[in-house]
Amino acid sequence: EIPTLKYNKDWLFLMTQDDCMHSAFSYTWAAIHGKPLSYIYYCDLAHLQNGDLPPDYYSLGKTLATTNGTGQEVRFSFGTTVAADDDLMNTQTWVQNGYRRDYFRFYKKTMLVWGNLQEMMNYGVRIAFHDLNLPDEDKTEDKLLAQFPVAQSMIREKLNNRTCKMLAEPNGDKNYIKAALRYDKIRTLCAQSEATKLYPFQENGDIEQVVIERAFYDPPEGSGLTNPDMIKAAILKEMENPKEERAAISIGAHNTDTGWVNFLEWLNDTYGQDGDDSMWFTNQEEYYEYYYYRLHSKPEIKQVNTHTWKLTLNLNGEDSAPFYYPSVTVNIFGLKMEDIENIESNEDVTGLSYGDHKDFFMLNIDCRKYLAEHAENFVKRYEANPTNASAKADANYFVNMLKDSDKKTELKKRAE
Repeated sequence: EIPTLKYNKDWLFLMTQDDCMHSAFSYTWAAIHGKPLSYIYYCDLAHLQNGDLPPDYYSLGKTLATTNGTGQEVRFSFGTTVAADDDLMNTQTWVQNGYRRDYFRFYKKTMLVWGNLQEMMNYGVRIAFHDLNLPDEDKTEDKLLAQFPVAQSMIREKLNNRTCKMLAEPNGDKNYIKAALRYDKIRTLCAQSEATKLYPFQENGDIEQVVIERAFYDPPEGSGLTNPDMIKAAILKEMENPKEERAAISIGAHNTDTGWVNFLEWLNDTYGQDGDDSMWFTNQEEYYEYYYYRLHSKPEIKQVNTHTWKLTLNLNGEDSAPFYYPSVTVNIFGLKMEDIENIESNEDVTGLSYGDHKDFFMLNIDCRKYLAEHAENFVKRYEANPTNASAKADANYFVNMLKDSDKKTELKKRAE
């Protein structure tokens, strides 16, 4: 079987950050991947690449992740909205290493810049449509429908042919939902109202073009609470239920800060790799694709001869929009590691890990085409900066995704 949640996790956490926020890079992404953080300032990729850091920079000293059930790290993955048709994403970064008279270059920008977004996507962050750049009086269903392909072509141009297939509804405006449901490139949507609450262990129908419910957990004014306080409370309440009755915790966020960094670290320490490892923290696009495979791809296992069994799996996505996560977990019952002499896979399988889990054998199968090239890119980054501990951790993280091969052995030696 393909289990309900990837890596056989017990509950699902989804996060989408709205308004194309600078903090999605300098706080959310940076915290997850162990990059430099600041208490009040905002970095861009160009700052990190040139070692031009704010005076109060610090690091968590670790990455925030779960495991894939066989001991390998899987870092948290969230979604960010993109304002592709807004020129503010082209804002230039000012790098001035060693300049201490003022720190204007680290002030918060109005939006994410493209270089930051490209780097975030290298690490698995995914994208969603949100506000489109139209006057308010033009935000009718038909005009929004006409603008989606304009924004899509800009995304394709800036992100090396990547396209967007998700909408995060802006400001409760249902015209966006109506328009998105008529634009066949958008396959998954989220909104705060008039939406379907997700119960992963109870789902049995299609979620294609279904609007998934999310919440912002905005604290009451004057309560002294923060968004993370309220999300923690919602998680703890949901954990009181048996996993079969748990709703997904699907959250929206706007600006993030050190309070959010602390919350993400709490998730890692409680439900992630440094806790009970029960959570799948991902973005809605990845969940949508995994659910599609689970619904439409039925693993087949056949005996070839006395000592050989063959597992066949078809990971075809929809025709209307590209799939970016050809990756599933498969459980095989009645089999244990001790029964297996060796495992072979064809060239379509680029990443493979496996092991015993409870009373069955699990495999994590990844068919992303350029996984080895991606890993080598991070090894080259480390080789160019061998004293950087974060660069070394990244290199090993991406190399560990690969299935065993001569190429993986070579890259592991280079990343030591």
